[in-house]
Amino acid sequence: MTSSTVEDHLATPAYQERASAGWLVVFGSTLALIVGNGPIILFTFGVLLQPISAEFGWPRGSLATAVVVSHITGAVMMPFVGMLVDRFGVKRIALPAIALFAATTAYAGLLGNNLTAFIVLYGFLGLFGAGHSTLIYARAVSTWFDARRGLALGITLAGIGIGAATVPKYTHYFVANYGWREAYFALGALLFVVGFTAVALFVRDRPVRDRAAEAVLTDGLTLREAISGYRFWFASVAMMLAAAAINGTIAHIVPVLSDRGISAGVATTAVAASGLSLIIGRMLSGFALDRYQGPLVASFFFLIPLVGMGILGFGAIGPMAIVAAVLLGLGIGAEGDIMAYLTGRYFGMKHYGLIYGCVLAFFTLGSGLGPWLMAHAYDLYHTYAAGLIGLGVALMVAVVLVASLGAYRYPPRTR
Repeated sequence: MTSSTVEDHLATPAYQERASAGWLVVFGSTLALIVGNGPIILFTFGVLLQPISAEFGWPRGSLATAVVVSHITGAVMMPFVGMLVDRFGVKRIALPAIALFAATTAYAGLLGNNLTAFIVLYGFLGLFGAGHSTLIYARAVSTWFDARRGLALGITLAGIGIGAATVPKYTHYFVANYGWREAYFALGALLFVVGFTAVALFVRDRPVRDRAAEAVLTDGLTLREAISGYRFWFASVAMMLAAAAINGTIAHIVPVLSDRGISAGVATTAVAASGLSLIIGRMLSGFALDRYQGPLVASFFFLIPLVGMGILGFGAIGPMAIVAAVLLGLGIGAEGDIMAYLTGRYFGMKHYGLIYGCVLAFFTLGSGLGPWLMAHAYDLYHTYAAGLIGLGVALMVAVVLVASLGAYRYPPRTR
């Protein structure tokens, strides 16, 4: 099928009807990601950290180990989830994963003073959360869009930003008024009601007949071909380093500011601000990716949180702490879009789920290592300064790697 033939096909009423169906998939995916694995596991960490540590006397570094384990198990599962989704479709994987993820989250509220059990439980959160992650929804949305894929992904992944802005506040309400155990019960209920319903009603795979008609849009490399080139490794390592730097800082904003005498409520507001800016970052980066080359967009949005980390490192409190959180949110918001978008443009759609799952495994690993490194840096030096410096260097390396990716292998075929 030639480029002009594809453009003629995309202009037909049948295609326009499918595009409308695609936006319903975007809507449902956005709702699902509000309670995705990121908002539930990572963005609630800072809110739950102090009350659990206070009750059991566990060091922050030990608690952070649970988050690392969840991200390691999630990283291991991502390629398998991608392969399963490529084969069986979105609903058959996402719906049971959401149910298990919600049940495990609620069960955390029943645990006693057993750190090993707590860490193991978070390992299961990572396993089940892999089936309710950006991998599932980015793949579903990417099959429905080509020319406007960046915008569609930006809107979809903005759901994580909404979750990052609201789920920590939701968690803090239950912690402050009932206790951390009740907060886990409430998180499990929210996850199931919102996530399961959204996927069941709105998220679906593109019909096979559409893919056959637009085979040119589902061309792509195999995993073996992808990993044989430098772009896969540059992109994967860049995403891992950026995730470690940005998520590692965001996860500790509440304790960083609390240690400076700021109330937990105000500190949680900073996390909410990062979540709101995450939404803006998703939208801006999605808009930019449809108009400019991905490596340029990625470099710009990775430099923004570096400024925020510098502001925090110089002892920001009050309004400047909110500014730092906003800059961090812009970066992590863009990162999700960039990762999903570049996977399709450099490796194609044929094996998107599997390849994106492998890239996302690096990202997930970095998301877990960042908070762990920050926590252990604090335990060692009794300050977060060393951790911020180390993660800032990691982010600069990520900028260099992503800027070296070069031209797309599978550029947009329509205007």
